[in-house]
Amino acid sequence: MTEVKNQLVLDWVKEMAELTKPDEVVWIDGSEEQLEEIKKLSLATGEMIELNQEKLPGCLYYRTNPKDVARDEKRTVICTRRKEDAGPTNNWVEPKEMYDKMGKLFDGAMKGRTMYAIPFSMGVPGTEFAKIGIELTDSIYVVLSMAIMTRVGDVVIEELNQGADFTKCLHSKATINEQEKYIAHFPEDNTIWSINSAYGGNVLLGKKCLALRIGSYLGRQEGWMAEHMLILKIENKEGEAKYVCGAFPSACGKTNLAMLTPPDYFKEKGYKISTIGDDIAWLRIGEDGRLYAVNPENGFFGVAPGTNEKSNPNALRTTHKGTIFTNVARNLDDNTVWWEKLDKNPPENGEDWLGNPWNGKTSEEKGAHPNSRFTAPAENCPTIADEFFTGQGVPISAIIFGGRRAKAEPLVYQAKSWDHGVFIGSAMASETTAAANGQVGVVRHDPMAMLPFCGYNMAEYFQHWIDMGKKMSNPPQIFHVNWFRTDENDEFMWPGFGDNLRVILWMLNRCEGSVGAVETPLGFEPKAEDIDVHGLDISPETLEKLLRVDAEAWKDEIEGIQTFYDKFEWLPKEITNSFDQLKAEISEL
Repeated sequence: MTEVKNQLVLDWVKEMAELTKPDEVVWIDGSEEQLEEIKKLSLATGEMIELNQEKLPGCLYYRTNPKDVARDEKRTVICTRRKEDAGPTNNWVEPKEMYDKMGKLFDGAMKGRTMYAIPFSMGVPGTEFAKIGIELTDSIYVVLSMAIMTRVGDVVIEELNQGADFTKCLHSKATINEQEKYIAHFPEDNTIWSINSAYGGNVLLGKKCLALRIGSYLGRQEGWMAEHMLILKIENKEGEAKYVCGAFPSACGKTNLAMLTPPDYFKEKGYKISTIGDDIAWLRIGEDGRLYAVNPENGFFGVAPGTNEKSNPNALRTTHKGTIFTNVARNLDDNTVWWEKLDKNPPENGEDWLGNPWNGKTSEEKGAHPNSRFTAPAENCPTIADEFFTGQGVPISAIIFGGRRAKAEPLVYQAKSWDHGVFIGSAMASETTAAANGQVGVVRHDPMAMLPFCGYNMAEYFQHWIDMGKKMSNPPQIFHVNWFRTDENDEFMWPGFGDNLRVILWMLNRCEGSVGAVETPLGFEPKAEDIDVHGLDISPETLEKLLRVDAEAWKDEIEGIQTFYDKFEWLPKEITNSFDQLKAEISEL
């Protein structure tokens, strides 16, 4: 391993070790030999279970505390000196107060344990887009997961030794006490502290914490954007490639779209789809005035239930080696994994996510937790694009916003301008599929799908989008989609999945100016005949319904947007102007 010579790094690690008091500090160099030793240790301690190495080579099973199974937004805080800098949509705590409170919890939290120091890079080390972090943790799960989700190794240490700045990430499982669980971000100090959780989203600090919450803050300071977006590559038969980004709240098919399989009709026409990212995009303006995107991650942290051969065969194949499965069910007959909707053959001799004996044929209990996960290397993905590995960024033609809406939103429409597109993103909303209180169909506003992940005041975030638009000579076109519109029988009208390519191709035609559109109060909509529905069992009447703007539904929608906007003391005038125009045009329908 390359020796760490950066004194700032060494001093910080020493200070954190003196606080947490581990028995030893072990630096992670990302080598196969070291990771193999740590895997063996995880099996010996029982933290991990080795799965069937013939059927699932290199795969491990991990189980969390039953009360520690998801990101905890109530315990996630932004610590800025001024409350208004965190904004009305974040939980704010004054930095000194939070350091003091968490410092007491961290004091001696690693006694009897090893502190692992993980130097990691979000993005390909050495590229313009890359950012470096160091995570200190007492969790073997974190070490093995960070080795999948980020780039870990000597090349990162070399960057640090040359004086590279880094995000200081401290994590301890401590006692997994849910009453003292905190995930705290200190954007002004480039620091993240997390304690009393061992679940991925709270403890893999390179992911949402650095790549989005701290990343969004750094992006505003440095003139780039950190977004909760997939990145997709679409090639035609001539080999011409176009790239799109898409922002969707959870349960809206983001990972399925990122790994889309084209319908046979489009495969025969020579179309090919490749995946660059499924969750996070970092975007910078290139010298040519266009917006370029990279996926800063190195793996996929996907929801297991619902992933199957029909919904996402590429994600399924990605998990077949080198993957950590969390809180899924186990088939004890062959030591493999199972989850709801994987197939119609659950194990009879199984073990549920709590470790209890489980017969999937007779039990009324779920085998896998609804938020059970797979952590899989991106290089496993059959559709991974070559551009993923370069870290150089791809030029974005279109940005897609979307949500799960039964009635209000049409299938697709295009923003009238960049500023209008920012308004559309700021007003984004989605309906809950299974809220904790049992209510389904509750509309939740989630601007740009960033509500839980924006590391500063969201009004300033909207302004940053507006400002970025002014700096681009050739910005992406912005679109909104809704794959989930239902008819009078509450049946989905659009087939979704691979057929979503039909809508994306219309978008790309619009970007090139090769197809017309109809102007509505929402934006530019396709003419029904301009969406290629060859081979689909969909009538012209259904397509017309999918594209219709429902004036009554939009009057309710406008009230909901107003209620959300009322949280803010101010909003960019470009957003309020677009909102005023929408209200006027809807009232005239």
